[in-house]
Amino acid sequence: RDLEARAQNEFFRAFFRLPRKEKLHEVVDCSLWTPFSRCHTVGRMYTSDSYICFASKENGCCNVIIPLREVISIEKMEDTSLLPNPIIVSIRSKMAFQFIELKDRDTLVENLLQRLKEVNSSNPVHCNNLQNKKQNSPAFGSMCVLRDGEPARLGTEASQSKERSECGKESSYLLNAEALRSDFHQSGTAGLDFGKSREQIKESLWDDHFVEYGRTVCMFRTEKIRKLVAMGIPESLRGKLWLLFSDAVTDLASHPGYYVHLVEASMGKCCMATEEIERDLHRSLPEHPAFQSETGIAALRRVLTAYAHRNPKIGYCQSMNILTSVLLLYAKEEEAFWLLVAVCERMLPDYFNHRVIGAQVDQSVFEELIKEQLPELAEHMKDLTTLASISLSWFLTLFLSIMPLESAVNVVDCFFYDGIKAIFQLGLAILEANAVDLCNSKDDGQALMILSRFLEHVKNEESPLPPIGNHHAFFSDDQEASPVTEIANLIHDSYEKFGDHSVAQIEHMRYKHRIRVLQNHEDTTKQNVLRVVIPDVSILPEDLEELYDLFKREHLIRCYWDMTSPVIERHDPSRPYAEQYRIDAQQFANLYRLVSPWTCGEHTDVLAQRTFQLLDENMDRLIEFKGLASCLDVMYNGEMNEKIKLLYKLHIPPALTENERDSQSPLKNPLLSTSRPLVIGKANGDAVDYQKQLKQMLKDLAKEKDTKTEKELPKMSQREFIQFCKTLYSMFHEDPEENDLYQAIATVTTLLLQIGEVGQRGISLGSGSDEFAEDLQPEASASDQDAVFTDTVKTPHHKDSQPSPVTEGDWTVSFEHILASLLTEQSLVNFFEKPLELKPKLENAKLNQYSLKTNGMGCQSRGEHTKPNMQ
Repeated sequence: RDLEARAQNEFFRAFFRLPRKEKLHEVVDCSLWTPFSRCHTVGRMYTSDSYICFASKENGCCNVIIPLREVISIEKMEDTSLLPNPIIVSIRSKMAFQFIELKDRDTLVENLLQRLKEVNSSNPVHCNNLQNKKQNSPAFGSMCVLRDGEPARLGTEASQSKERSECGKESSYLLNAEALRSDFHQSGTAGLDFGKSREQIKESLWDDHFVEYGRTVCMFRTEKIRKLVAMGIPESLRGKLWLLFSDAVTDLASHPGYYVHLVEASMGKCCMATEEIERDLHRSLPEHPAFQSETGIAALRRVLTAYAHRNPKIGYCQSMNILTSVLLLYAKEEEAFWLLVAVCERMLPDYFNHRVIGAQVDQSVFEELIKEQLPELAEHMKDLTTLASISLSWFLTLFLSIMPLESAVNVVDCFFYDGIKAIFQLGLAILEANAVDLCNSKDDGQALMILSRFLEHVKNEESPLPPIGNHHAFFSDDQEASPVTEIANLIHDSYEKFGDHSVAQIEHMRYKHRIRVLQNHEDTTKQNVLRVVIPDVSILPEDLEELYDLFKREHLIRCYWDMTSPVIERHDPSRPYAEQYRIDAQQFANLYRLVSPWTCGEHTDVLAQRTFQLLDENMDRLIEFKGLASCLDVMYNGEMNEKIKLLYKLHIPPALTENERDSQSPLKNPLLSTSRPLVIGKANGDAVDYQKQLKQMLKDLAKEKDTKTEKELPKMSQREFIQFCKTLYSMFHEDPEENDLYQAIATVTTLLLQIGEVGQRGISLGSGSDEFAEDLQPEASASDQDAVFTDTVKTPHHKDSQPSPVTEGDWTVSFEHILASLLTEQSLVNFFEKPLELKPKLENAKLNQYSLKTNGMGCQSRGEHTKPNMQ
């Protein structure tokens, strides 16, 4: 059910091209009075947080988008046999929409009124306008009313003035109050009079349409308006209609002063995005006089920089400069900014980011459409990825970079009205027009030349503006002449031959191909991560791949179970491959229990936490896959000295915290007493004098200290040493050689306690530990193996004294001491050097990873259960 609701939400937003934040609330069958047809049109009402929308059952017959901020009232009318369950929605431009045949009308109206109240409360300026009933004004906030002989006014300058007065200062940047087209009007050519007459005819047709279908964002959108758009919007109306069709006009009116504030906040700041913007400023329509002047360049810089500041996840991507340049030609600067927002965040989602996922998805959809609509061409060109790569710029720049400007703007007209559907069908029309030549092409290069030459010669004879050369064109003027194609005819063919795909069909194909594109990206990410990690570890590549899948799956499981957590936001595809997935301490503990060979019963969670703290070098409470892999590589494949070094690091700061060091008295455990014998009998009757080994060990370590080049590890205090011993005892539990290991570690701990006391006394008397090693004498013999060794370390002045109390802070032991001591016991050497297999652990982890969550061992509950074991 959740998936169905999500799919319906996605379709709703895509069909009406609404902001992603919009949440669909009700879908109700109803009929809408359409005055142009003098009847009620059957369809569905869609209601969301900020919109009431209608779509007729007959595709393309009639659509309506009503922003709630334009609504004055929602009222129930008297129920009659002719008008069952009617409601009237009145808007600010003296229009009203009558809906009938609404089921559960009372609840629907109640919900709509509640949302209307919420919208009004978040738009106080709008509320004041309603209270003052300024109905005589030609424009109300976002209404952008288009009238005969009167240019539309969107309140931009007023809102900017209001913002400045509120801030108490003027803006440091003078924004363009008019579209650049009006400031840089080019001189005409021989065909200008004809172009003007065509423009006047178009303007007259649009005026007639406004009278019948409405002039605002709430206009009735029918097949008739689509035909007008396909003919090309008049130059004088283009920018305003782009605002209405994209509903950018609502964003503009809802955020007075927002753009001015962004400009003030962003200009003058230097970052990667601003550097890229500066590099591309003079590459944006350099053939147009508007961008041969500082006025146009400055406006372009402000819009792009403000958007990068607004949406740092996108920042700036190439092709945004070309699109924004054209928007500035036909819209005021602030309007161009909101048009850019509509394109990047609603109409072309995921196009303008690090991975251009949206564009790749639509390339895959385009390939499927080619196979379906142009089967002969698809049969000839077995690999359609060539056409997809050639057409990538068509989608990213809406043909602005590869068609003459006066032709490409007609494509943009269709895009703002019909969305990406217009680009798909135009692309198919272009391929069909060149199908014969493409089938005869010998290679990819020739196919590229055919399409580039065709697009360069798409003209707009009806444009009132002189032709403007395109510096992005593939061919120069001295190439052989090609037939000229009229843009209006090309667009007409695209609608006639390939316009039968509905938004629902295109969205379905997008969903299908998005899964494949994302999977390809994930595979690429995995391969790049493995390529970086494999040279640094000894884990088999196939095992490392399985481990990466477990690491990533742990991230996804948390995302599924806790949708509100910051875990979802932690995945950042814009980061380097190795840093895209990172896990926190709890997720690491889950993986540690599944794949680590160092399991210690109840002590396992404690060791997992310390391992995480050791790997978290930058202390951001997150680790990457490489950290996990390197740690497990030492556990499974490291030499004994590497494993002991890792264990040693896990029991000193930063892995071992202050609380843990203070959690236990150092002398409470009898196994760690300094009164145990240092001469121990073996099973075969031999005896080993560990005091002799102690003397020799201390001498050897003193000699090695001068020759070491590696950074020396900090020495371990007695409290830290006890935690180290506790971990070793836990690791040996249930091992087949458990008894031998316990005896061996008891011997080694006794030996190390003696070493620590030697160091402590050496510090107190200002002498090296090697001097005191010479004074060590055995107090027990082979025949008296069970005697208690009571005079462990003797000094020149107190030869018969008992061991002095250990003072925390003085007693220390080094990594070298611990390693050398462990090497004296063969059972310990065997334990740490025995071969370990990672593969069985990975197989078991794949089966049990989900059960950790489903069996109630969730993040919070598991954390609570393990807290007592931290001690």
